[in-house]
Amino acid sequence: MASWNVRLGGVDERLFLALLSRRHPWVDRLMRAVTVLAEPPVIVAIALVLASGALPGMARAGLEALVVLTLSHGLVQIIKRVAIRPRPRLPVGVRSIIQAPDRFSFPSGHATAALAVALPLAGVLSAGVGALVLCLALAVGISRCYLGLHYPGDVVSGWALAAITWAVGHFARFV
Repeated sequence: MASWNVRLGGVDERLFLALLSRRHPWVDRLMRAVTVLAEPPVIVAIALVLASGALPGMARAGLEALVVLTLSHGLVQIIKRVAIRPRPRLPVGVRSIIQAPDRFSFPSGHATAALAVALPLAGVLSAGVGALVLCLALAVGISRCYLGLHYPGDVVSGWALAAITWAVGHFARFV
């Protein structure tokens, strides 16, 4: 088990460093903007607006997004405090582009939140628009690595947590 964990950790570290080495100023600005979409006030506001029925035909998807967001966020907070994985240490000369909200890295709450809202929403949108929403949610996760806040494994775990939470709720018809 330990050797498997070490190998995964090595892959995680190499992917993280490869992404950091490809930074460019215009991408820095883009990633800062993308990551804001899953900041708690923003993502909660999006889910609340959708659930309120302010947008025709979106109330059920918004309610589902709100439930999935709430459940997955609770799980993220529990896992972060059990796993206690520290944020990535950046190489000398590389700085974090934004300040980390806390000291816990695993799983990525932003990646989880973005996908938790995107999955129910994508189900009620046209295929093209739904795919765009999902791509934007995935971009939030990528931005967390690019900004130096998470290892790729943290992000993939967040996506998996959101997908599992959504699938359980969706297929069990909690909403």
